[in-house]
Amino acid sequence: MQVDIFDFELPRELIASQPANPRDASRLLDLSEENKITDRHFNELPELLNEGDVLVFNDTKVIPARLYGARGEALVEVTLYHPIDGIRWMSFIKNAKRLHIGDTIHFYTNEIPVQQSDFSAQVLEKKDEDGIMIFFNCQPQELGNKLEQYGFMPLPPYIKRERPGSGLWHKFNDKENYQTVYAKHEGAVAAPTAGLHFTPEIMQKIRDKGVKEVFLTLHVGAGTFLPVKTEDTKDHKMHAEFGIISEQTADIINQAKKAGKRIIAVGTTSLRLLESAADDNGILHPFYGETDIFITPGYKFKIIDMLITNFHLPKSTLFMLVCAVAGFERMQQAYKHAIDSKYRFYSYGDSSILKCVNKI
Repeated sequence: MQVDIFDFELPRELIASQPANPRDASRLLDLSEENKITDRHFNELPELLNEGDVLVFNDTKVIPARLYGARGEALVEVTLYHPIDGIRWMSFIKNAKRLHIGDTIHFYTNEIPVQQSDFSAQVLEKKDEDGIMIFFNCQPQELGNKLEQYGFMPLPPYIKRERPGSGLWHKFNDKENYQTVYAKHEGAVAAPTAGLHFTPEIMQKIRDKGVKEVFLTLHVGAGTFLPVKTEDTKDHKMHAEFGIISEQTADIINQAKKAGKRIIAVGTTSLRLLESAADDNGILHPFYGETDIFITPGYKFKIIDMLITNFHLPKSTLFMLVCAVAGFERMQQAYKHAIDSKYRFYSYGDSSILKCVNKI
């Protein structure tokens, strides 16, 4: 399938640099009924749900995986995306051409200049599109505290933030905003952004309506932001991400499906893990491991009936996924409507709810 067919023009001013306040004041494009598009706000979501529906949330917690560093006079920006072990990580690095194997990067913050830093990493290997492997100069058990001290939330590249020392870095409360209210298990280097719209109040209204909530964990990697650079989707390589579905979660979903209830994935991350763990008969199994599933139009969904998701980048794997869920022409119309109606796009942007039209 040609990648260019998933391209579209998006005005720069529609890319959200910070979330709605409160979170559930964001807009919601309702595509839950076929051949109908309805403009709503996210706090109306409980009205669209039925008793017995199952909402599937990804409870991963984002770690402060963006680091600002220096190698001599060269300044670099490091985004961790996949752990090799306790202190070796694969990373994407801005200004990586200035780095050589064996170089040491010294990290800094607004409060800790390079000269006073006690946190650094060595370049171990450069792997072209897979990024750079680095080795931290601390014990594995110390790394979490070091990241809390030196790290920043790994916002996607289309959300602009000044580097430390600019005087503007503190304007945005990203450590709170770029985390779901139900985040629990540390390990993600990108937020499951569909969940950012949920508030404790919305969660309670959903429970009061008799909707079930279940949790799985997929530690989202920075590879989710990467554009598809191939001409054909069959040549694109997905980065693997680690996920867990418990036996209890699988049982609740299977029982609900058997009873004819709707399974609603909150976010593409929840959807991808559900589909990775399902068999061809539509039965969900417990899961513990990595997935690199790549879903494009033509895929037949085994588990989900609906998807709650934000608005995605042109030619991205996530836009291809939503086209697979709701139909290519349907999503082209929906995105045109969203752009014309000035919906806010991407991680801090508005939301949508889609009906899945391609199921086994």
